Amino acid sequence: MKAVALQGISKRFGEFWANRNISLDIHEGSIHAVVGENGAGKSTLTNIIYGMLAPTEGTVSVMGKTVRFSSPRQAIAEGIGMVHQHFMLVPDLTVAENIVLGDERSALFAPLDLSSAVRNIARLASEHGMDIDPHARVGELSVGEEQRVEILKLLYRDARILILDEPTAVLTPSETAQLFATLESLRKSGRTIILITHKLDEVMAVSDTVSVMRRGRVVATQNTAGLTKTDIARLMVGRNVLLRVENPPETPGETVLNVRELTWKDARGRERLSKLDFSVRAGEIYGIAGVEGNGQSELLALLWGMAEAGGQSDGSITLLGQPLDGRSPSEIAALGVSFIPEDRLKHAVIGEYSVSENMIFGRHRERRFSRFPGFDKKKVSGYARLMTERYDIRYDTAADPALRSLSGGNQQKIVLAREIDRPGLKLLILAQPTRGVDIGAIETIHRKIIETRDRGIAVLLVSAELDEIVALSSRIGCLYKGSIRHEFQTGEIREGRSREQDFEKEIGRHIT
Repeated sequence: MKAVALQGISKRFGEFWANRNISLDIHEGSIHAVVGENGAGKSTLTNIIYGMLAPTEGTVSVMGKTVRFSSPRQAIAEGIGMVHQHFMLVPDLTVAENIVLGDERSALFAPLDLSSAVRNIARLASEHGMDIDPHARVGELSVGEEQRVEILKLLYRDARILILDEPTAVLTPSETAQLFATLESLRKSGRTIILITHKLDEVMAVSDTVSVMRRGRVVATQNTAGLTKTDIARLMVGRNVLLRVENPPETPGETVLNVRELTWKDARGRERLSKLDFSVRAGEIYGIAGVEGNGQSELLALLWGMAEAGGQSDGSITLLGQPLDGRSPSEIAALGVSFIPEDRLKHAVIGEYSVSENMIFGRHRERRFSRFPGFDKKKVSGYARLMTERYDIRYDTAADPALRSLSGGNQQKIVLAREIDRPGLKLLILAQPTRGVDIGAIETIHRKIIETRDRGIAVLLVSAELDEIVALSSRIGCLYKGSIRHEFQTGEIREGRSREQDFEKEIGRHIT
């Protein structure tokens, strides 16, 4: 039986077609993955199924019934639920209160029978192996536990078709394994899972069928068992893609960044970093692995002179022997430090500015770009074109459009080009450098990071993606509750790359 059948689905926004003539069958009791680059149309398609968007053309059928939703509430009534990448929970309410919110099932002015809901929630959690306390306050849960609450919210509403958008983006390896076990239990119970993800390992591990989207169209739908990761990547991008770039042996030099006994307490007195110790040498990539919320953001803020006002620090941070404590971001940059933040739209670019303007953002005072009393537009434009060629940045160079019109991958490559090309670079700090980036752009970004290391630059890589940490790092520090719990050395990492999944599990044990 077809749980969802799409016939000739198209969606237009003005002159832009986000989806074009998509016909797709998703079978009941299966895990169906939908993959594609950024802008391929995945989100638009799933939003149509969930009733957040109405198609411009085409029809949607659910369990053999033709439907036309005008809101998610109508989709929920037909047994469709969605877990968004960013959870929609109220931190101050309990698990049970969050789950019944909006579906209280009581008469007007009648008291809520929460005890009955709690029993129902506990039963559903037990059936599908989700360990959760219905009375726990959501604000005190881990990210993995919050996700279980979102799934239970759908099951409580008797959803038979579940859409999960990038469900493992912020999960630990153990939480990911738990999620996969839950998905398998749901599939065995007859439910249908639509999985939106960019992680090809997960597609191979849990899905029965995979649909690949490219430029608003479904270019292939096949049984996952008959495909390899390389096959899927080629279908996504339209060319052969290196899933792991060549990483030749490094030749580390002197210590560039030295962090010693670093402790940090925020303005409320909560300790976020605790006697943190690590160093980064010239010509090596030091990777920091860890679940988000274990001090990464605080460390990055201190390194870039953006620490929260009112906080207290102890210990030292030095760059080639010079202290960084108390310096501003511009002073730190002048010492030869480049920083690529985890949120480029908030901290690295201005979407309304042109590509060429963003290409010199933060470097606009360099004399080569100036012409009294302003900028030398010819030199700025020429520099932007040069970086565009070197970093395979794709846009209309003649038009020099606003940066917001580019894909996430091309935006990130602009930031990377600008920061790597900074004169006198000694230390490159990278925070989640490929988050939300196309698989094709990831290949380019990884290659440029390794090229930077091979120029003798010290590189600090902070990433929640263990495969990225393993593929690029010379040494790996496992960050847990604000300190390095374990450090893997170069020989261990090179040996670990030959048994990638087992090695990632080994790292996972040190960060949870």
